[in-house]
Amino acid sequence: MTALVCPKCGKAASGSFCQECGAKVAGSFCQECGAQITATAKYCNRCGNRNSVSEHRAAATATLGGKNLPWWIAGAAMFALIVALATQMMQSGGPSIPTASPITSQPGGGAMTGMLPDLSTMTPVEAANRLFNRVMTAVTAGDSTEAQQFMPMAIGAYERARPLDNDGLFHLSMLQRTAMQLEAALETAEEILEDNSDHLLGLSAAAKAAVELDRGDIAAAYYERVLEVYGSQIEQDIAEYMDHAPITDNLRTEAEAFLGGR
Repeated sequence: MTALVCPKCGKAASGSFCQECGAKVAGSFCQECGAQITATAKYCNRCGNRNSVSEHRAAATATLGGKNLPWWIAGAAMFALIVALATQMMQSGGPSIPTASPITSQPGGGAMTGMLPDLSTMTPVEAANRLFNRVMTAVTAGDSTEAQQFMPMAIGAYERARPLDNDGLFHLSMLQRTAMQLEAALETAEEILEDNSDHLLGLSAAAKAAVELDRGDIAAAYYERVLEVYGSQIEQDIAEYMDHAPITDNLRTEAEAFLGGR
């Protein structure tokens, strides 16, 4: 396999982003036509659409500062997914997103995040869901400090709550992928598929993890399966499909865009 070199800092790199400076190394897909484009391309060579990666990077740097940029990248890749998920959970009466206590200053001038609600009064799954919501709320707000603080707690809570249903496994895979624990995210998604090989959320999570791992052939296989079973699966009365409708509703388009760009 040819070694990757970061186009920004020139250091050896692996995966989709440089471990030294956070620059994107692997290519992406055009948001207009789905064609694959290189990491440094400003325009799609198929349709001419402008690649907005550099604009997103500038916005991230201005918002979070360079030292937090890698965490912003991990969160921004899931931004639309997380917002849709949080909105859907609130609308469907799922676990509510806890309101953080007011932020106070520490003696050294740093910020101190709000305290968690009393998790000891909840079931293991309820506690895991609360922590999941806390992390995802922090990610969408661009609060990398709080996201990093509660991420290990959230992942650990789901592990302690095992055995998990498919919805819980989907949440765990999302957390692992946001934390860049990509192998674990793929393995967790595949646990869903062991129970139901056609499960749309399992296929989605597995495909996304495979993309982040630069395993395009594996991702393509999962997305191809999405297209094969989407019609029959979406008609079934599966609770997590309805709970995560913004995700499942867009999954076929996502799969077509990925496969069309190969």
